[in-house]
Amino acid sequence: MALKSAIRNLRNNPQLLFVRLPNILSFLCIVVGVVWLLLLPLNDYSRQTYISENALLPGQVHAYFTGSEQNIFRGYKKEIQALIQEGPAGLKVATQKYEYTSAGIGYQGENVYGIIHAPRGDATEAIVLVAAWKTADDELNLNGVTLALTLARYFKRWSLWSKDIIFVFPPDSKTGTQAWIDAYHDLHPATVQPLPLKSGALQGALVIEYPFENHFHTLHIVYDGVNGQLPNLDLFNTAVAIAGGQMGIGANLQEMWKHDDSYQDRLKTILRGMTKQGLGYATGAHSSFMPYHIDAITLQPKGEGWEDEMALGRTIESLCRSLNNLLEHLHQSFFFYLLMQSNRFVSIGTYLPSAMLIAGNFTIMAIALWMRTGYYSDSKPGVSAGSDTPKSKSEKPSGTVTEKEVTESKLNGSTVAERVLALPLTLVSGLHLIGLVPLWIFNTIFHQYFTAATYIFVGVDVVLPLILAALLSNGLGISRPIVPQQYLLIKSFALLLLGLSLSTLATLNFSLSFMIGLLCAPLTFITRIQGAAAVRYPISVLGLALLNLLSPPAVLIGVCWYTGVPIETVLTQAAFGWDVWGMWTQVVVWCVWWPAWLIGCVLLGSSMF
Repeated sequence: MALKSAIRNLRNNPQLLFVRLPNILSFLCIVVGVVWLLLLPLNDYSRQTYISENALLPGQVHAYFTGSEQNIFRGYKKEIQALIQEGPAGLKVATQKYEYTSAGIGYQGENVYGIIHAPRGDATEAIVLVAAWKTADDELNLNGVTLALTLARYFKRWSLWSKDIIFVFPPDSKTGTQAWIDAYHDLHPATVQPLPLKSGALQGALVIEYPFENHFHTLHIVYDGVNGQLPNLDLFNTAVAIAGGQMGIGANLQEMWKHDDSYQDRLKTILRGMTKQGLGYATGAHSSFMPYHIDAITLQPKGEGWEDEMALGRTIESLCRSLNNLLEHLHQSFFFYLLMQSNRFVSIGTYLPSAMLIAGNFTIMAIALWMRTGYYSDSKPGVSAGSDTPKSKSEKPSGTVTEKEVTESKLNGSTVAERVLALPLTLVSGLHLIGLVPLWIFNTIFHQYFTAATYIFVGVDVVLPLILAALLSNGLGISRPIVPQQYLLIKSFALLLLGLSLSTLATLNFSLSFMIGLLCAPLTFITRIQGAAAVRYPISVLGLALLNLLSPPAVLIGVCWYTGVPIETVLTQAAFGWDVWGMWTQVVVWCVWWPAWLIGCVLLGSSMF
């Protein structure tokens, strides 16, 4: 009975039903979503890592890479240039030239690769080892390339391989690996040569980066891929199990060199991983394999210690032996996860509600606004927005309903209002299509114009909403200006699209959905300011000023200022990702986030006209 009474009171209180309750629910969704994320580092919400694929058997074989192989390593290190030209260790060797152009910058080079055909295989499956001449940090990968050559000679002598092993030596970690993997699957552009030699389906890939001369202390494992894609968790767990359990080498991730397993370090590791996943760029040569569903990681020795190149070589040997045991692609473990330590993770079922709650707040408000536009009170059918003088019904346009009428109406005894949908649908659709303009500009212009273009768009973001608000208030040149009901419909459609887009995106790139959702959260509560001009103008100006700080160009400038990275560098990398890696972060920014932000500014700016 108490529940029925509460529902009856809710129905009889339109102010609570249509305004206060949706605002409260939306606010709670945002708060709970953020708190949910902050709870993830606790033991109750995370799990210990484990190997799901029993065939991997990490650390169960004895690694023989030692002793005399160190002399071979030293010899190769002196003759590495000549060996690359002549062909590593007597393998079947081929070369591939490629060329890319992005943001007015040309990238060209030549890949060298060789194949060890498996004595016990039929050339239907292969494992890839990559050693680029330049690491992801643009350092000379001398020891990495030398170690790969030494391993090639070493692996050639063994007859236990059931899969082919491909050694790839690209000139850098950004372009060469991408050109090679695209050509391997015959999806390369005309400026990239096809591969003269191929093997079977790629089961996994390991990237070696060892740019310094001294011995190392720990092994840093890099696993982030393009567009937030991740390798199967079993591959990461296998690397950790072999490095730590078999070789006695500590493993770390996300540049957390001193992880003490505290809540703060766990949360910091998660946030670093989310940042890289949300930005969607390639973090190394391994990232190029992800779009082809090939699990790959990069191994980076770090620190100063007692481990030498032989220890890293044995680790790689044991990893290859584990991958050699596979009968099929890694599939039993997780592809969606957040790592907080080398041996602890959070699965998608635990962290996904965080982004879904934030995305859901937009949908809740969109539905509430839609309901508000469907009713108005019989007692005030002729009051127009911004006017205290009643008009006759004949003077009121069909579907006209003031915000006050919508708010104060009751479901019982109220009149159903006809919704005028043409203008709101056209405006919202048009603004999302306009997002293609900055998307094209920032992926097409030369890199030296990126900084200027960013500041120009900051000015556009200040002026454009005011122009649109003025046009809407004056009826866009038609006989009747926009009615208050249509402002509510515009916001409803914009939030509905935003909620649907972020909810879908959360299943593909949780981090990007979460970040965009937080930046767009104020749009839920933005509305047209009512009241006297002396009140509306200052509030609207202040609101627009604060909202402009959350525009995509303004956020980019703020992040670049905080990190010390030039705007040109960031946008050049983004354009390269679009042209070469297939990165689609820009689509979300300009076709989802920017139109929704623009509509929020238009609604707030309309209070001034």
